[in-house]
Order: sequence, then C-alpha cells, then structure tokens
Amino acid sequence: MAKPKVYIDGQEGTTGLQIYDRLGGREDIELLLIDSDKRKDTAERQKLLNAADLVFLCLPDAAAVEAVSLIENGNTRVIDCSTAHRTKEGWVYGFPELRGQREKIVTAKRVANPGCHATGFISIVRPLMDLGLLERDALLSCFSLTGYSGGGKRMIADYEAPDRNPLLASPCLYSLLQRHKHLPEMQALCGLEHPPVFTPIVDDYYKGMATTVPFHLSQMKPGTTLWTLCSALQEYYLEQPVIRTKEDPLCEDLDVTTKLYGNVFSGKDCLSILIAGNSELFTITALFDNLGKGASGAAVQNMNLMLGFEETRGLNV
Repeated sequence: MAKPKVYIDGQEGTTGLQIYDRLGGREDIELLLIDSDKRKDTAERQKLLNAADLVFLCLPDAAAVEAVSLIENGNTRVIDCSTAHRTKEGWVYGFPELRGQREKIVTAKRVANPGCHATGFISIVRPLMDLGLLERDALLSCFSLTGYSGGGKRMIADYEAPDRNPLLASPCLYSLLQRHKHLPEMQALCGLEHPPVFTPIVDDYYKGMATTVPFHLSQMKPGTTLWTLCSALQEYYLEQPVIRTKEDPLCEDLDVTTKLYGNVFSGKDCLSILIAGNSELFTITALFDNLGKGASGAAVQNMNLMLGFEETRGLNV
C-alpha cells in the first residue's frame, strides 16, 4: 500500500516547523518538500497542494484561504492551522475529545485546527455544557497565560533579542479590547450566548500554557458539588489518550491546590485539566504546550485520525 503523501504549506513558520519535527522521521508517510527558493512560488505550491493526500496550512488567514482555492484535486484533505475556517460551514473543528467530534474528523475533507487559547477554554467549558452543568447564557471570564512562541517568529525575535525592551521581562496582558481572534471559536464551540471576558497574557518563557476559567459553584446546575463536578469531568475524558483530568506525573512536585506553573507541559503534546478552590469558589485550569496540543501536536493528532494511523503516533504524550 502506498504511503500517504503529506505537504506542509508554510513549513518555515513556527507551527510548520513544529509539525515537521513530529513528521520528519516517520516512515509511514511520504513528506513532500518544496525547494526553499520556491516557497512563495504559487505554481509550485499548487502542484504540491494537489499532489498531496493531506495538506497542513501553516499560513496567515488570507494566505490559507488562497491556498484552499488552489486545490483542484478532490482527494486532497486539508488541516488548516490558521483562524480562517474555524467557524466556517463545511469545516470540521479539529478537537477529537469533544463528544462526536472524533468520528467527524476521521471522515472529514476539511479540518480547522483549534487555536491555542481556545483549546484551553473549550476543553474546560464544552464538557460542562454537554453534561448540562452550565447554562448557555452563563457569563464567563477566562485568563490564559502563554509563552512567547505563540506570537510567531516576530515575537520570538523580540523576546530573544540581546537588546530587547526591558518590559518584556514581565507578563503582558494584551487584546484588551475583547477582540482576540480566538473568541469566535471559543463562543461557538461551547454554544454560549455570550462571549467570555477574555484576558490573554504572554510571559517571558518560550512555550507552555495555562488557561483558567474561574467559577462560583452557584453557576452550576443545582445540586452540583466540587466532587461531582470533578467526577463528571473525569468521566467525560475517560480513556482519552491526550487529555487527562487527574494530576500528571509531571505535576507530582507541585501543590496544585495553591500554585501552578504555565510551562510545566513544555515539550509535551498532552493536556491536563486541574480543579482548585473550595466548595463555593474554584478555578479550572488547562495546562498544556501552546505549540503542542495548542497547535502542532493537535494538527498531527488530527492527521493521524484522518489517515487511519494510531491517534498519538509521533506525539509526546
């Protein structure tokens, strides 16, 4: 049986390089490569886009839309890592752990890879909606800490410059006008009537993410306790190979009831959900790598499902 042909359009970007790192040594696929001097040659890109069985688009939104228009081969399947198609009709959202979503991804021709902040928020809120513990009209907030690699090559260069701005040594709250590009998918995929009040924060470390949603227990379905909530989330993610709801061995040395570190899953492709607080006030935090389950690791997970491979092949979980 012929090996599936895979092409990464935008391989030189942060996400593309991370996908290549996960695929470069695999012998069960044929990785199509473009000559470095032809990376922006539309005709050469189109040839590879149509020669591939599966394409990763690691491009800005407008370029991703253009790339899709260049595909004339009806057999080419696409995973778009941009924001362009995450809430578009005809595209399957690439979050296998949501109820019924894995089956859709397996057969999909077009898959939109989730955003990093959205991954954390959705992993927390969507199960609560599916389980009937939270109402659609809930007024939620979210703060999400990320390493600077999430900002791409330009931000990485800014943070790693020898003469960098001294302000970069401290956490930076950004997108304060509530227009962050991940908000539409956060609201849509959770079925919320209102978008959350969202505060993303970038800090002076390379990669790793901690996305937190705070709650009053009174926001939950009457009769819910912190114990029943923990049990419900554990049941929702039972036997999921990438998402965990109990303390991971990497967290053994942390007192998760009082402190969490945003980069504890740096270099991993898994995600861990942790609940902390008391019987009235609590937080739920998703800990993961913004370049792992938050981007490239998720893209490879989706590729594995679409091409019939074991779901975590090539991943560090």
